[in-house]
Amino acid sequence: MKVYADNAATTKLSKTALDAMMPYLTDTFGNASSLYDIGQQAHRGVKAARETVAEVINARADEVYFTSGGSEADNWAIKGVAEMMAKKGKKHIITSAFEHHAVLHTVKRLEELFGCEITYLPVYENGIVRPDDVKNAIRDDTALVTIMYANNEIGTIQPISEIGAICREKGVIFHTDAVQAVGHLPIDVKAQNIDMLSMSSHKFHGPKGIGALYIRKGIRIPNLIEGGAQESGRRAGTEAVYAMAGMAAALKEANENLESSMKKMTALRNRLIDGLLKIESSRLNGDRENRLPGNVNISFEGVEGESLLLYLDMKGVSASSGSACTSGSLDPSHVLLAIGLKHEVAHGSLRLTLCEDNTQEEIDYIIDCVPEIIERLRSMSPLWERIQKERGNV
Repeated sequence: MKVYADNAATTKLSKTALDAMMPYLTDTFGNASSLYDIGQQAHRGVKAARETVAEVINARADEVYFTSGGSEADNWAIKGVAEMMAKKGKKHIITSAFEHHAVLHTVKRLEELFGCEITYLPVYENGIVRPDDVKNAIRDDTALVTIMYANNEIGTIQPISEIGAICREKGVIFHTDAVQAVGHLPIDVKAQNIDMLSMSSHKFHGPKGIGALYIRKGIRIPNLIEGGAQESGRRAGTEAVYAMAGMAAALKEANENLESSMKKMTALRNRLIDGLLKIESSRLNGDRENRLPGNVNISFEGVEGESLLLYLDMKGVSASSGSACTSGSLDPSHVLLAIGLKHEVAHGSLRLTLCEDNTQEEIDYIIDCVPEIIERLRSMSPLWERIQKERGNV
């Protein structure tokens, strides 16, 4: 059996998205900035895609700017606010200890560029930022609060509405990296007091290489990319109309099916968690209930995550041990260290992320495969032997 269970890394392009893309890859191939008819047809495609994305998150169409993906959106939001606010003497940025590296590396860079001071909030054992910590960290010179909507590794959902309300009350700009949340959770940027929000198409069955940044009307950050008048003069580059159309179609479809998809994935997620936690010396990482519907992240003592992934691959199961963006790193996950795991336990993590296409049969297959792989790896593990001796089991 072949089971794809790494949807947090990327999702399969939906037929709906592909069908929406095809006209702009074939007959309607014009440059959307051109005045002749074929260009204006493409321009109307861009306009329609923007309106669709905006509608899903309850934004205005002129508040949505297409980007190359979530990382660019994060960079633009954070660097833009930092540059703008540094001129006003505000160089303090608040984030969390377990953000995606698109955020962590960016704020680190801002320390070097503008001398910004960064506050990294704790996320505790359950993997959730506490609103009171945000409130207590805000200072007179705070320029930005950037807290992810849902963690990409352990799936914990953050109290975005509460954080947004605090930031609005304090007059501080609030950005959220919602790459893992858009298309999987209901989002309302107005009701949740979100000033800026990043998203990425390929996380909800759209094409790769396209994303968007929501910027609330009235926030005028500097451009990240100069060179043209596209995106209302704020993000240069010839529009990838086919990708925008595919993203919008995928997001609309995801939003229309959101309630049923969440219900199905939550049931599959819970079945998978219950099955895997029967394995000796296993633990669920992150809050049990307050997590993305399709996210399962479990650590197994005495096991190397990379070896577990290789054996699962031989069984036909595609999974990961953390973020795909750091898959080449031998260091333990900064997310798992942030919630208090020891290095050797963090190394033995398994992330399984589901979508609405997964079946109960696939879940049961994973539950059957993992225990025998864990048993085999532990039989060869000096670390597991040491753990057993310490527990008096040998």
